[in-house]
Amino acid sequence: MPRTVYLVALSIFAMVSSEFAVAGLLQPIGADLHVSIPQVGYLITAYALAMSLGGPVLSILLLRLPPKTALVLLSAAFILGNSLAAIAPGYGLMLVARVITGATSAAFFGVSLSVCGRLVAERIRGRAVGTAMNGFMLGTLLGLPLATLVGDQLGWRMAFWVITALNLLALIGLLIGVPKIEAEAQQGGLAGELRVFRSGRLWLALSTSMLIIGATMTAFSYFRPILMQVTGFSEGAVPVLLLAYGSTTVLGNLVVGRLADTHAMPVLAVGLTLNIAFLAAFALLADLRLPAVLCLLGIGLVGITLNPAMFTRVQRVGNTGPLVNTVHTSCVTFGIVIGSAIGGLAIDAFGLRAPLWLGAALAALGLLSLLPEVTRTRVPA
Repeated sequence: MPRTVYLVALSIFAMVSSEFAVAGLLQPIGADLHVSIPQVGYLITAYALAMSLGGPVLSILLLRLPPKTALVLLSAAFILGNSLAAIAPGYGLMLVARVITGATSAAFFGVSLSVCGRLVAERIRGRAVGTAMNGFMLGTLLGLPLATLVGDQLGWRMAFWVITALNLLALIGLLIGVPKIEAEAQQGGLAGELRVFRSGRLWLALSTSMLIIGATMTAFSYFRPILMQVTGFSEGAVPVLLLAYGSTTVLGNLVVGRLADTHAMPVLAVGLTLNIAFLAAFALLADLRLPAVLCLLGIGLVGITLNPAMFTRVQRVGNTGPLVNTVHTSCVTFGIVIGSAIGGLAIDAFGLRAPLWLGAALAALGLLSLLPEVTRTRVPA
C-alpha cells in the first residue's frame, strides 16, 4: 500500500475532526458568539450543505491541475478556513469559515480518493479506499472527544487551533510524500468527467450510497437521547458506549476494505440486511440494556463501514476521477443531512424510537436499490 494512502488517511482524520468539533462545543461557542444553541447547530448544517453543493464545484475548477497540486491547495484552503473559525469575532465570519471548510473537505475527499485509486492496482482499490477511509472512522471515534476535551479545558478556540495544527502537519506530509501525478487528460477533461453522469447505473449506485449513510445517520444522530431516555443509561455512560460504537466502525471498515475488491455487491447486500435487522431490533428492544448495546455495536459494524464497497462500486460503474468521487462524497453527505433532519421530525411525531424505525426503512430502500444491478449481472448479454 503506497504511503500516499496513509497520508490521505491522516488528512481525512484531521478534516473530520473539524467537522465534528462544533457538535461537542455547542454551548461554549454559543455563549462566546452570543447566539442560541440552534444557531450554532446551523453551523453543522452549513458545513454539510457546503460539502454537498460546494465540493463538486471546487472539483470542477481544479480538474485541470495535477492531483498533488489540487490536494495541497485544498488542504491549505481548509487550514485557512479553520483558522478563520478559531479567530471569528462573530457568528457571520464563523459561518463563512464553516462553508469554506465544508466545500474544501468534500473536494479533498474526491481528489484524494481518486489519487488512491490511481496509485494502486485495480484488484486492491477497495482496500486502498478502506485504508484511506479509516481516517474518517478514527475522526468520528476520536475527533469529537478530542475537540470536546480541549474545548472544555482550554476554550473552544484552542480546540480549533489544535485541529489547524493537525491539518498543517497533514499538509506537510502531502507536500513531502505524495508523488507527482499528471492530470487525468486521458479521460477527456471536464467533458469526459461530465459524460459519465449520463449513466443510470452510476446514479443508482450514488442513490444506494445516500440511502446507506442516511439509514445509519438517521439513528446515529439521536443515539444519545435514545440511550439516556429510553434505555436508561446515565449521562456518563453514553460517551463510553459511543466510543465502543466508534471502535466497531473502525473494525468493520477494515473488514469491508478487505472484501470490497472481490465482493462489493454481496458485501453491500449482506451489510444492508444486517443493518435492517440491527436497527429494527434496537427499536423493539431499546428499553433493554444488553440487547440495546448489542444492536448499537451491530449498527457500528455494518453501517457507515460499507464505505469502501460503496466507493468501489461507484468507481467501477463510473470512473476513478475526482469529480465522480466528489459527487459521491456529496451524495453521502446529503444522506447525513436528510437522515438527521427527517429523524428529528419523526421524533416529534412518533417518539424517540422513530429514527431507528426510519433508519431501518431507509436501509430497506437501499437493499431494494441493489436489485437492478444484481439482476443485470445475472442476465447474459
